[in-house]
Amino acid sequence: MLPWLAESSADRFNDVRDTSLAKLVKGDMLALILKGVLVPGQRINEPDVAARLGVSRVPVREALRELESSGLVVARKHAGVFVRQLDAPEIRDLYQMRGLLDGFAGRQAAQLPVARQSALLAVLDDSVAAMQEAAAQHEVQRYYGENLRFHWAIVEAGGNQTLTETYRGIVQKLHLSRLKNLSHDIGMQASITEHRDIVAALRLGDPQRCEALMAHHVGDAYERLLQATPAPA
Repeated sequence: MLPWLAESSADRFNDVRDTSLAKLVKGDMLALILKGVLVPGQRINEPDVAARLGVSRVPVREALRELESSGLVVARKHAGVFVRQLDAPEIRDLYQMRGLLDGFAGRQAAQLPVARQSALLAVLDDSVAAMQEAAAQHEVQRYYGENLRFHWAIVEAGGNQTLTETYRGIVQKLHLSRLKNLSHDIGMQASITEHRDIVAALRLGDPQRCEALMAHHVGDAYERLLQATPAPA
C-alpha cells in the first residue's frame, strides 16, 4: 500500500456528501493504477468505470482529464484513454528531480527540532526494520512499500506543502516504471544499508551528509533499476 493512498471502493460513493464525484472517481482509478490493477498501456473503459462505481460518465471523464494533467494517463484521439507508459528519458529525468527533492528533504529533516526529529527517527527505524524483515522473506512488494514510506516520512517531516505535492507527483509517475519490476530483487540489501546510513546521519543532525546520502541513494536506485530492466529488442 502506498503511504499517501487510501483504500477506495464503490461503497464509499454512497456515503460521501461533501466531496465531488469526480474527485472520488479519480481516487478510485488512481488506486487501481498505482496498485497495478490497471497496467501501463491498458485502455481505461469509461462505461465500465461508470457502471462499477454507479455514477454517470461525466465525473469519469473529468477524473480522467485530471489524471491526464498529472501525467498518469494519456488520451489518444479516436482510441480512448490509456495508462501511460514512461519512456527511458522521462524516467531518467524524473529520477534526477527526485534526487534533488530527496536531498533537500534530507537536509531539512536533519535540522528539525529535537522532538520532531525524534518522532521521525522512530518511524524510520521501524521502516528499516520492516524492510529488513521483508528482504529476509523475499517479499519484494512489501519491501518496496516500506521504502516509499521511509522517504515519504522524511519529505512530510519538513512541512513544505509544495515539496510534498511535487514529490508525490514524481513518485506516482515513477511507480508506473516500477510495477513490472516488483517481482524481482533489485538490490534490497544494498538499499537497506543506504537507508541505515541516512538514519545515522539524521541522528547525528548532519544536514550536509544527510543531503548527500539521500541524493546518492536515489541515484543508486536508478542504476539498480537500469540493471534490472531488460534491454530493448
